[in-house]
Amino acid sequence: MILAGDVGGTKTHLAIFRPKGRAFIPVAERRVLSRHYPGLVAIVRETVASHRGRITAACFGVAGPILNGRCEATNLPWTVDADALRRTLGLRAVGLINDLEALAYGIEAVPRGRLAALNAGTPRPHGAIAVIAAGTGLGEAALVWDGERYHAAPSEGGHTDFAPRNEMEVELLRYLQRRFGHVSYERIVSGPGKISVYEFVKARERAKEPAWLKQRLAAGDPSAVISDIAMERAWQPCVKALDLFVSIYGAEAGNLALKVLATGGVYLGGGIAPAILPALKDGTFMKAFKDKGRLSPLLSRMPVRVILDGRAALYGAARYAMGLNR
Repeated sequence: MILAGDVGGTKTHLAIFRPKGRAFIPVAERRVLSRHYPGLVAIVRETVASHRGRITAACFGVAGPILNGRCEATNLPWTVDADALRRTLGLRAVGLINDLEALAYGIEAVPRGRLAALNAGTPRPHGAIAVIAAGTGLGEAALVWDGERYHAAPSEGGHTDFAPRNEMEVELLRYLQRRFGHVSYERIVSGPGKISVYEFVKARERAKEPAWLKQRLAAGDPSAVISDIAMERAWQPCVKALDLFVSIYGAEAGNLALKVLATGGVYLGGGIAPAILPALKDGTFMKAFKDKGRLSPLLSRMPVRVILDGRAALYGAARYAMGLNR
């Protein structure tokens, strides 16, 4: 049995898998709100205690940089330590990798029917693959072919400087600088970032938020509510905010595709992309993705797909865990 984890700033998703050939059969699965626990070890203990089978391998993908087997989670007040997890599970080794590494390793296990195409493109066999995922934060990674298999390269590219492309985005940059100082792509292309973009649009247009919208924002996840209202086209500031969000998401996905020369394709993961799929498909994302001057034709040939399978990062963590026992 393999214990796999996908640890995010909002939710922690754990699963116990039974390997079957190249596939992984879920035996047990649970999702919890990360902030309800003092750390990952407590969640792992609960999960293992509720399962009778013996865990033989484990790996966890965590949102944050992994250094010397430890991770100071970026959007969560946790320190995740591989040795502490190893002792808890009684294993010789436990894998601790970046959450986007896990997602990248999991792409191969995602059924084709659980991918949505934004651009068909023409993939180059064994070409590099870019992976970008907006959720509580913005994760980025790459898959590179070594002659026999793909290897995932972690990144903290979501924290690179935001580069505005037009006057409105320059205004957005200045607005966010006043609030945060340094403005990264994660400050925009993430759940909290989408709220900031909406607040910028609302302030820019001096729009008065209607009472019904205030109630919906207070009652639910504001980021999701903004997207829902935008896709319903029920209030223009929400529509404009989502359009701006999607355009900047597309631009940064194109930046990553150029940096890793993603001729094998670009994959969007995370919780936001599947939730706003109609907005991603309306052309705004791909227009910004391909708008790279002389290299626009290169970007036009790259396949771009949205991962719809919520277990993708767990599959990747499970694959990595399998390798620990070889």
